[in-house]
Amino acid sequence: MRYRILGPLSVTVAGQNVAVTAGRDRVVLAMLLLNPDRIIGAGELFDALWTDAPPVTARGQLQSCISRLRRILPPGVILTDRAGYGIRVGTDELDATLFVRSVDRARVAGDRVALRQALALWRGPACAELDAPAIRQAAAVLDERYALAVEDWAELELAAGRERELAGELGALVERFPLRERLRGQLMLALARSGRQADALAEFRRARQLLADELGIEPGEELQERHREILAGETVSGRRVAGPVRCLPRTVGDFTGRSAQVGRLLAEIAGSTGPLVAVIDGMAGSGKTTLALHVAGLLGDRYPDAHLFVDLQGHSERDPVEPSAALLVLLRQLGLTAEEIPIEPVERVARWRTEVAGRRLLVVLDNAASSAQLTDLLPTAPGSLALVTSRRRLAGLDGVRVESLPVLSPAEAVALLAQIAGDRVRAEPEAAAEVVRRCGLLPLAIRLAGARLAHRPRWRVSDLLHRLSEAALPELVAEDRTVTGAFTLTYRQLPEPLRRVFRLLGVYPGADFDALAVAALTDLAHGTAAEMLEDLVDVNLVEEREPGVYRLHDLMREYAGMLAAELPESERTAALTGLFDFQMHAAAAANSSTSREVLWRDLRSPVPARPDLTVEDPVARLERERPNLAAFVDAAKAAGRADYAWKIPRAAWNLLYFRGYIGDVAALHLAAMAAAESLGDRAAIATTANYLASAYSKSGRIDKAEECLRLSIRLRAELGQLDGLGSAFSNMGSIQLDQGRLAEALATMREAFRIRIQGRTRGAAGLQLAMLADILYVLGRPAEAVHSTRRRLFEAIELRDEGQVAAALLMVQRFRYRSGDLASAAAHRYIDAAYRLARRAGHRAIQADTYHDRARLLRDEKRYAEAIVEHRRAVEGARLVSDARNEAEFRYEYAVTLLRRGDRAEARVLLEHSLRVARVSRNLYSIARVQAGLAACLDHGDPEAERLRARARELFDRMGIPEQFAAAENPAG
Repeated sequence: MRYRILGPLSVTVAGQNVAVTAGRDRVVLAMLLLNPDRIIGAGELFDALWTDAPPVTARGQLQSCISRLRRILPPGVILTDRAGYGIRVGTDELDATLFVRSVDRARVAGDRVALRQALALWRGPACAELDAPAIRQAAAVLDERYALAVEDWAELELAAGRERELAGELGALVERFPLRERLRGQLMLALARSGRQADALAEFRRARQLLADELGIEPGEELQERHREILAGETVSGRRVAGPVRCLPRTVGDFTGRSAQVGRLLAEIAGSTGPLVAVIDGMAGSGKTTLALHVAGLLGDRYPDAHLFVDLQGHSERDPVEPSAALLVLLRQLGLTAEEIPIEPVERVARWRTEVAGRRLLVVLDNAASSAQLTDLLPTAPGSLALVTSRRRLAGLDGVRVESLPVLSPAEAVALLAQIAGDRVRAEPEAAAEVVRRCGLLPLAIRLAGARLAHRPRWRVSDLLHRLSEAALPELVAEDRTVTGAFTLTYRQLPEPLRRVFRLLGVYPGADFDALAVAALTDLAHGTAAEMLEDLVDVNLVEEREPGVYRLHDLMREYAGMLAAELPESERTAALTGLFDFQMHAAAAANSSTSREVLWRDLRSPVPARPDLTVEDPVARLERERPNLAAFVDAAKAAGRADYAWKIPRAAWNLLYFRGYIGDVAALHLAAMAAAESLGDRAAIATTANYLASAYSKSGRIDKAEECLRLSIRLRAELGQLDGLGSAFSNMGSIQLDQGRLAEALATMREAFRIRIQGRTRGAAGLQLAMLADILYVLGRPAEAVHSTRRRLFEAIELRDEGQVAAALLMVQRFRYRSGDLASAAAHRYIDAAYRLARRAGHRAIQADTYHDRARLLRDEKRYAEAIVEHRRAVEGARLVSDARNEAEFRYEYAVTLLRRGDRAEARVLLEHSLRVARVSRNLYSIARVQAGLAACLDHGDPEAERLRARARELFDRMGIPEQFAAAENPAG
């Protein structure tokens, strides 16, 4: 295929013309070709097709145009996206792309012949026959590029001494572009050097008259200077004496933010006397060049001799500029003619160093590809400064000042948007904050979003936000500038193995990742994946958030997702399956050995797909991965691997539950339940229901917890899974105990033990013994309770489960102390030991229990101030782990301490809070104790106090708690 838009629009295949006759079809095709390899929004296409408001049938008519173009063009050429349409063109299929590439190469090489060949691609104004305003606006960009290329070509021709051949051709070009003063000046110079000074002066008069008539202005300084030179006869040579060299491009007038970076650079440069090199690196679109030019502008007076600039094309559609070609550009900027610049690279380097040796100059080396590209370009003279920008970390440069650019702060980002788009931004601060967040706080993205807003005066910021809500990248476009294009330039320069890794990161579900996860995703060795991640960090496609932990910028993630969407579905699914399996086994490794035995029973997946991927600290890793787990569950369901959608939450349950992330347990297991039900896997449903019940129970939703456990018990019984059946009965007994249903709880626990013996299993025996001990103690059988607790302690010690050892130590201490079998000092030692073990195991809930038990000991010793400190720690600990039941219990005991200290008013506030929670969870034992506590807050003869005490006694009787144990609950002491 060949597409030609540099002149009238035409399409050819193998030299044969392809007819695109319908006017609207030609408009749509022209818009797509003016923006190749980019999705054009439907709104832009409507603007091109209908200058005024589009008809109600606009979308249907546009779809018809696209359908006709698809029939004419080869399959797959027209691209469809949620945001609009695009066209895929090959490397040399579009004359405009070929023109731009050829011109840039010729400019770098200073090749006038190649530049002339590029100009020959033009057959007239771009899309000459189409007068739609949107097309003319886009085509004007290409026409401007053509005119600039003509001027550059004329400059090279004049430098080569070909003014006589040039004069006639320039005359025709000036007629075509009559207002371009540089081109007019070149014609005047060609005429003067050809001995036609009068014609050259006449040309100036014509230019002055035309500018006055058309624009009402005088010729610019450059053209007037050319006129003076011709009058003075100073145009004989192609090189003339000039003042200080000023070759920096125009910088933005709305530079915003970066105060810390600017301050550091200015301070570093101000304190340096020798040659200084400052490198600014960062991801595409982070504003590296803008910052470099801003700093150059602030420091310009320190370098009076020359300000130079060269784009090294390190990340562009062209090959990086060779150092020798860059030196040609720099030496020409210093005023040397082509004849004065050596051809041999070594001699050219020497000439560069000679030219800069006596100058105080500033050079901006923009868009560097590598350290090697810069070696010969850096000035070596004292008092010189090189500002280098690169998307790559240039670790090969020694003795340089490096400034790595992060994204903007939210305040800086909103300020930049306001600079571009004005008062509308300040009128909608919340929408503006969300717009810059959707732009990833990336300067280029914010500038493009701001440009869209600035050029649409009827839009509100919320209108722009709505367009960015689904996918931001297609909207971040201004003419030929796009965030996607900036990212693509970096991506295309990667070797294919690195491209593959980056593409697959587009399907990664979580926000952060490490080398192990990437190895599982890409089926690479761990070391190889780590090296590739470092390579991606070096080119600023990936960020290293902390040592060994990586992430993608939000827009980079969206871009990687676009690339990943083009992969075969089978490849995406295979990559995700490897990742899910690794994440499940990595979470499983965070369980204790005892917990893992039960876990593998539930998961039925003891062998990892990648046994070579081992985690050094699985607990710390799972803690870090916790915010990503929901994304993994959703991704597993979306990828058709619902089995992992319930297995990953089950593998993570132990850490989540015992560290108090009850909200996470609930959310993950609700999603897991939906996945298990979609599979029709009754064992998975039973497992998930059992662990979902734990979250409901902790948060006080007892009805939901019992419903889940009844489901689990029924399914386990139907499947004959005695291990799981015993666990479900144990959990049901725990709920019954908490509600004061002591007889039911005892019967349930005995059934759990019967099932355990029948199945000859040891899973959950420690917890069963703990619950049995609690029941026995409340029923007035302390000796049996202590016996059960000691059995639990011995089992926990045998299994080396520090968390369970800590919990068992607390229970032994609690029962023995209450029975008078343990002195206060010894009880403190038990608690201290339990605290150390719980803290080392990371069990925050058990740590809260130690605070609680210590507070009660201190209260009995009448050390009330110290006890209150521990009570507060216990309440805060329970709150942090979302344990509503224990928080209410701890508040009750806190209130008891206040009562015994004589502070009845504050005690009553705490007790009323505990009563509300106990009633929600229908915990009769807690309700009875709190009512007794509230009675103690009132005067002894108060009728309300008597009613509360009576209700408490009634509840104790209903629960079967012996009178002496009910009496022991007198909070007043």
